Amino acid sequence: MAANSEQRVLSGMRPTGKLHLGHYHGVLKNWVKLQHEYECFFFIADWHALTTHYEDPHIIEESVWDMVIDWLAAGVNPGSATCFIQSRVPEHAELHLLLSMMTPLPWLERVPSFKDQQEKLRERDLATYGFLGYPLLQSADILMYSAGHVPVGADQVSHVELTREVARRFNHLYGRDPGFEEQALVAMKKMGKKAAKIYQQLKNQFQEQGDQEALNRARALINEQQNISINERERLVGFLEGGGKVILPEPQALLTPESKMPGLDGQKMSKSYGNTIALREEPEVVEQKIRTMQTDPARIRLTDPGDPGKCPVWQLHEVYSDSQTCEWVQEGCRSAGIGCLECKKPVIDAVIEELKPIRQRAQEYENNPELVRGIIAEGNEAARNEARETLERVREVMGLQYR
Repeated sequence: MAANSEQRVLSGMRPTGKLHLGHYHGVLKNWVKLQHEYECFFFIADWHALTTHYEDPHIIEESVWDMVIDWLAAGVNPGSATCFIQSRVPEHAELHLLLSMMTPLPWLERVPSFKDQQEKLRERDLATYGFLGYPLLQSADILMYSAGHVPVGADQVSHVELTREVARRFNHLYGRDPGFEEQALVAMKKMGKKAAKIYQQLKNQFQEQGDQEALNRARALINEQQNISINERERLVGFLEGGGKVILPEPQALLTPESKMPGLDGQKMSKSYGNTIALREEPEVVEQKIRTMQTDPARIRLTDPGDPGKCPVWQLHEVYSDSQTCEWVQEGCRSAGIGCLECKKPVIDAVIEELKPIRQRAQEYENNPELVRGIIAEGNEAARNEARETLERVREVMGLQYR
């Protein structure tokens, strides 16, 4: 188990090409924040793209590079986070295969998004092994890096729960080597009398009373010890939690705020709805898109009062405008004191201002594709180094080392 599991974050994104403001407000701004608080691994989920678009692979490569440029332009820093392509770390596929040997089939069939996606994508043939197994591939993605936290929206929590169950089952099956408890007691003695006594007290509090705070304190105590090896730490954590040695740590869902970025029609911003503003959109295109947005249908003439609650433009004001501007919109719309084009002007200016530095940085990366490929090549190598360590532990406990 990585000693810094609690400080690790893993998140990924399917390559869909150039990103839009919905991606920026829903994911990228959060990533930029997290990269300064945790050790972050951000990956391009190209294998996941094949689970639903296996018959249309030619778009994937171009979409990958477009998406990476937008990540970098939005502020994801390769000096602060490891950015890599999933398929360039083939260990993901091996861990997925090995986990599939011990994961019950009903666990995959009950993942809510399995049936949801089948309903939404009825025009595609999703009766494939890859589609059924993609939640387990997600679990392999997370467990590969001993990520303690996975930033997800509320609709994705079930995937993290599945990952926790898979890790728990794996540790139960493969973490209790012969003499496990005896070796845990030996490791306890190495902590010293005082620390061992505190550890035992905290262990009792957690196992007898379910005291979560005692569990957290005991984990911290284990990590502070200088006289024990990584293997002994893993054993003590497993002994503490009442299971076996922790080979694959269980991650926690890190709930992200729901994106409040609406599309140009008031629905969720999505390419499938054709209601997006791309991060690299030219200012004149941004202006044209917002100027032609539908407003409150009741405002046919300039003198007709309106209701901001029925106008998609108001939703953009809620994202971009300060309280003073919002009051001006509410008052002016309801009294017909301002026209719709006048109301849209502050939003147009704010969106163009927000996108200006992103467009400029994106242009620099577009002009230097070798730099972008170099960043990802370094990230791929760093990710592979971590992945190899995980696979060594997994192969060893599953009897696949052959030394």
